Amino acid sequence: MKCVALQRIHNSLDVVLIHIRFMLGRRQFRIKVLQGLYAYFQGGEPGLVKAEESLHQSIERITELYFIQISFFLEVLDFYSRRMEDAKHKYYPTDEELNPNTKLLTNRVIIKLRKNRDLKSKIREYKISWTEEQEDIRKVYLRLRDSKEHTEYLRSKENSYKEDHAIVVRVLKKFILRSEELQFFCEERSIHWVDDFEIAASFILKTIKLMPADFPDSDPLLSMFVRDPVADPKEEHQFTAELFRKTITHSKEFEKMIQERLKNWELDRIALTDIILIKMALAEFLYFPTIPIKVTMNEYIELSKLFSTVKSKLFINGILDKLQTDLMEEDRIRKVGRGLIN
Repeated sequence: MKCVALQRIHNSLDVVLIHIRFMLGRRQFRIKVLQGLYAYFQGGEPGLVKAEESLHQSIERITELYFIQISFFLEVLDFYSRRMEDAKHKYYPTDEELNPNTKLLTNRVIIKLRKNRDLKSKIREYKISWTEEQEDIRKVYLRLRDSKEHTEYLRSKENSYKEDHAIVVRVLKKFILRSEELQFFCEERSIHWVDDFEIAASFILKTIKLMPADFPDSDPLLSMFVRDPVADPKEEHQFTAELFRKTITHSKEFEKMIQERLKNWELDRIALTDIILIKMALAEFLYFPTIPIKVTMNEYIELSKLFSTVKSKLFINGILDKLQTDLMEEDRIRKVGRGLIN
């Protein structure tokens, strides 16, 4: 039963990763593995099958976060449109209010987003609603409306897809994806989205930058990332799943190896995040023959800066340096190809 359950998870994860493997880099997959392992070693997951299922769901939810952020952008524009209509119905509207500049609302890129069938479907599927967030929407709208970027765009005499493209990227960067209101909303829905927010935000910017003028309404937005979905679609799945499994199955062995290199320290005095990062690095040293040692060292030192204490960088660097030296002397590290040892 366990093998069948694992295979079901793996097949499902394949489908997700086919769609996002060009979106995520190896570092992001390492981060997701780190999060999954942290939950596992804290006792939050009862077993390997359940833990792998949680890892799969965590990766899949980056896609949900991506659509939430786009939906927030469109909701701000809906608020913009409603305010424009409300102004027309004042007792004494100005000429400008009666004949507003609708250039942003008729922006070609925004219209493409609004018409996209996949986006509409995903907003329904994820039950994304901003009904209770209208005050936050209003705050973002006001910042956008009063901005130099908005004013200059409305005054510009240019009328091109390139210009439309450029303003959408600027608005997203400055007013949507840096919005504290949106970040708080996402963090309230999932604690893991604190780390995933920037990942999803970068995908949205890539979506807009990749969107051609003739992008069909019927095509999924994520299809722009899948340049060749049949070219080794399992590569990142295999890396993610194997790193997760190897770290867990060899955990006790890795703990012993770490303990032997600690001077006057007990393992339980080391931060759990630091221990997990070292275990993950050991798994890459020993069981990933195509990943250079230097890459592994650099990656886990960088992750320590993001997820651990100020002193962790030096600690992890020192322990990994000792471990890789000892393992090489014992001829336990076997890398394939030139330049992979150093």
